[in-house]
Amino acid sequence: QVQLMESGGGLVQPGGSVRLSCAVSGSSLDDSDIGWFRQAPGQERESVACISSTVRNPYYADSVRGRSEISRDHAKDTVYLHISSLKPEDPAVYYCAVVPKTFMSFMGACPVHAVSSWGQGTQVTVSP
Repeated sequence: QVQLMESGGGLVQPGGSVRLSCAVSGSSLDDSDIGWFRQAPGQERESVACISSTVRNPYYADSVRGRSEISRDHAKDTVYLHISSLKPEDPAVYYCAVVPKTFMSFMGACPVHAVSSWGQGTQVTVSP
């Protein structure tokens, strides 16, 4: 059974950057598509970025495109999400999750409803 553990959140100044980590265990990263999602208080959970083992181009939500990067380290079985130029809309609990391969393959995206299991998440707070 695949298990994911998010880390790297914390308090960041506006305009700063954050790198989140998603440690994957129980399955090879080579076989998994992984997505990052976030949920702010009172808001619906939304997709942020996804990386696929078979699709070359990652997916980025419009809200983070151009200032974020999703990457994977196969040696460490870890997926990273780096977001720079943090904005007031970025604070949220960030989650990583396994996404069935069909979504990235056919949609080039990873919708929230594609995820069947969620972890604890990691909180990102933006404040001066």
